[in-house]
Formats: sequence, structure tokens, C-alpha cells
Amino acid sequence: MKAHNKWLTAPLAAGLSAALLSGCGTEQGGGSGGSGDGIRVGMSDEILSTDPAAGYDPGSWLLFNNVFQSLLAFPKGGLEPEPEAADECAFSAGSKVYTCTLRDGLTFSNGNELTSEDVKFSFERAIKIADPNGPAPLLSSIDSIETPDEKTVVFRLKVPDATFPSKIASGAGSIVDHREYPADALRTDGKATGSGPYKLDSLSDAEATFSANSGYHGTAKRKSDAVTLKLYRGDRSALAKAFADGEIDVAYRGLSADDIAALETSDTTGDRGIDVVQGSSAEVQHLVFNMKDPVVGKLGVRRAIAHLVDREALVEDVYKSTATPLYSIVPAGINGHNTAFYDTYGAPDAAKAKKALRAAGVNDKVKLTLWSTPSRYGPATDQELKAIAGQLNASGLFEADVKSVAFEQYEKDIAAGKYGVYVKGWVPDYPDADNFTAPFFGAGNVLGNHYENDAITGGLLPKTAAAADRAGTADEYVKLQNIVAEELPMLPLWQGKQYAVSRTGVTGLEWTLDASTVFRFWELRKS
Repeated sequence: MKAHNKWLTAPLAAGLSAALLSGCGTEQGGGSGGSGDGIRVGMSDEILSTDPAAGYDPGSWLLFNNVFQSLLAFPKGGLEPEPEAADECAFSAGSKVYTCTLRDGLTFSNGNELTSEDVKFSFERAIKIADPNGPAPLLSSIDSIETPDEKTVVFRLKVPDATFPSKIASGAGSIVDHREYPADALRTDGKATGSGPYKLDSLSDAEATFSANSGYHGTAKRKSDAVTLKLYRGDRSALAKAFADGEIDVAYRGLSADDIAALETSDTTGDRGIDVVQGSSAEVQHLVFNMKDPVVGKLGVRRAIAHLVDREALVEDVYKSTATPLYSIVPAGINGHNTAFYDTYGAPDAAKAKKALRAAGVNDKVKLTLWSTPSRYGPATDQELKAIAGQLNASGLFEADVKSVAFEQYEKDIAAGKYGVYVKGWVPDYPDADNFTAPFFGAGNVLGNHYENDAITGGLLPKTAAAADRAGTADEYVKLQNIVAEELPMLPLWQGKQYAVSRTGVTGLEWTLDASTVFRFWELRKS
């Protein structure tokens, strides 16, 4: 699990709403053109890789999900993977053997036939290359792959892993043409050869262009044959201006809370031909505690913090209601969600916080630094941490401040154990409670907080991973979250909402914004 690349997005700087609502924006270039220019989507990310063995960032996965096929895929609005390049897949031998039969007539965009050889090659290649920014950790349960014939693939797993279908339904399961990709190295020509609904026509630092793959055989029904993806590479003001000037039809990833709130509440948004589309999201953010820290290593201090953090105020004041308070490790909408942290700590209560500190033998004000990194999580992160510090200090029990450092240094310092309290976010690889728990607990966890619990890592996680009935794992995930709420290695803060802003006439965005995090080009239409 390469957490450093799938953390939260960096929001746009304020300015989109101001430009549009003040009348500075125009609609030139934003008219019909559904059969000409197609859909023009802008995002503040970049595409770091066109090779599925290396990319693990949101921009790259957006490309993978539209250009490549996986054996399975998440249907729009759904959390259970369904056959895509496969005609059918099934477990046997107690979730240790997974067999898939391919569809008839599968071909890559270059005309080459797609067979079980390509599937085996793609998975083994990603595992062998093991790029630091690649998906190999998601495939670590694979022991061997067999191809008894051209249409059959048999995965033999090291341990029972009922989440395997969800893992390979993500970008990690992208199938490449074995004739065009080296087996032990990354493809370096910037091109992509897949069998998905679109093919990549060109890629530059500024944009990627896509057209229909006429040879596609799968479940997607294209509503637009051409998509241009404008890449603003962290220049949030440029993305805002491009939408305001009508140079793009859709502004995706990176909208600021202020922009969204202003557009949603303005009486003139609709009159100016602007639609704000909200979708579900499983994106989360946590406050993380270093269990070896001399201050927050004390359970009483962590419990005091849990009694004081006011999530409702954070969501309203900092995020302008573009997120919702989170009281669990598993977010709402995902099987296994509960409210363990609210049930344990309730609403903010300074008296209970004081009692927790005194019970731990802490009688003086607790001096504390909250660490932030706005370069990764966006400009609101510093504001959020300062708000939390203010809540702690208002109780009279803490003397907290905030320090912010660049992301690269931030990650190094966390690994070195230099921080006691810091913020982490998470965008799921697949919408299953396993992806919100397994990466966070045990030796080498992605939070870097030195937390281990044998009941979780030795019992609950292996048991839930082996359960083919995912709905039947809810009780185990409730137990896990209750343990974490008691021991407090982390404190959930909020669950995000997904937003996109479009020009009137663009439809289908609601089918691209769900907990699977798959942005489906094929659902978009421009009239």
C-alpha cells in the first residue's frame, strides 16, 4: 500500500467562485461540440505514469480506469466488483483460488488479441518490477498464476483473501499487451496500450487526449467518443480561470471548500449555466498519535484530546460543510461502519478531558505541537490543525501550537518518530473496510505510529480478509473499531464529499463521483 501517493487531494485556491459569481467568467468555447471537441475536463493533478506497474497517483489511475481493462470493475454507484474483461470469476478452496474466464473477442487498441497470457503477464510484471510508486503491495497475496487455456486464468493465493476481487478491480488490475511492455522494466515512451473504452491519443505536461477504442468489449456504454483532460499540475488558479473562461466543461479534483460553498449557495449559479454536482466519497482524514511519544504516548492525554476535538465545528468553519464528521475508522457507506468514537467519547466535554488527564497523573497544562503539511493535503489543512489547537487550548488543559513542513520532510520526520501528533488522509484503493483497516495496523503500518494490537493483526484482520461474504464481516469490523476507539492510536476527523463543477449541458457526472473513486469518462455527455 503506497499511502504517500493516494493521500488526500490538494484543493484549489479560492477564486473560481469569485470569478464566476462576479461576472468575470464567460461561456466562450463552452458550448455544444459534443461530437466535435468532446468533453473537456480540467483537474489540478498531473499524470505521473502511463504504465500501470508504476502509477499510484489519482491522475494516473484516472487514465488506467479509462484506457485499460481489469478482469472486474466497480459498476457506477456500486461497491461490489462485477465482471469486465472477465465473463465470470469465482473462488474455490476457501478463498485461496480465484478463477476467471475471459470474455470472447477481447482485443487491445492496437488490434492485438487479449488472452490469459496477457493477464498473467500483467500481474507478474507489476509484482516483479515492484516500483516504489506502483500497486505491487495490493497484489502481495498472489502466490502463482496459471493459464490452462487462452481464456482461463487461475490465481493461487498465499492466504485466503476475499478482498482479492476488489483489489484487482482497481487500477492495480490493469491488463497490458505483453508484446508492447517489457517484462522487467517500465515502459518509457509515454504511450499506453490497453483494451478499455478509450485509447490514449496524446499526452503532454498540459493535457491528455482520449478517443473511443472501437475494439472495446466490456460493460461500459460510451456517451462521448472524445475526452480532453487538461492538467494544471498544482496550479489551482489556472484551473479556476480555465473554467471561468469556458476553456473546460468540467472542473474536477481540487475545488476549494470556499468555492464550492459559494457556488452552492449563490442564487446566480444556475443562471450563469453552472452546475455543482456532489457525489459520495470514502475519502477520510485522521489525527494520528505516535504511540512512543513521551506526551501523547500516554493514553490519558490521547483520551483528553478525543474529548475536546469538535468535528462539527471543523467541518462547518474550515470545510464549509464539504465534509462530514467521522467517528469511525471505516467511513459511512462502507460495510462495517459504526460510530465507535462518538459512542466512546461523545460530544466535546472539557470536564471529561480534565478527568482523563488527572486519572493519568497529568496535572499541568499539556504542551503539544500538531504537525501539518499543506503541500499534500491542501491549504485548509493548516487552518484545520490551528482550529484543533484552538479547541484544545480553550479548555485550559493544553498549550498546543501548529507547525507545518513540506511533505517530503514531513514523511521523513514521521518515519524517524519525530512527531507526536500529525495529520494523515486516505483515499481508498477499493471500497471495502479491509482497505481502511489493514494498512493502518501492525508492523510497518502506513501511519508510522508504532501501534500494534495482536487481536487486530492476528485475529480480526485475517478473519475478515478470508470471509467471502463481505456483508458478514460487519461484526468483526465493529469489534476492531471499538478496540481502536479505546486504545486511540488515531482519531478520525472527517469524511469528504466529492464535487465537480460543470457547464450546463454536461450530464453523467453523478455517475463518476462515488466511493469507488473511478472517474468514468464514458458516463459523460455534452449537449
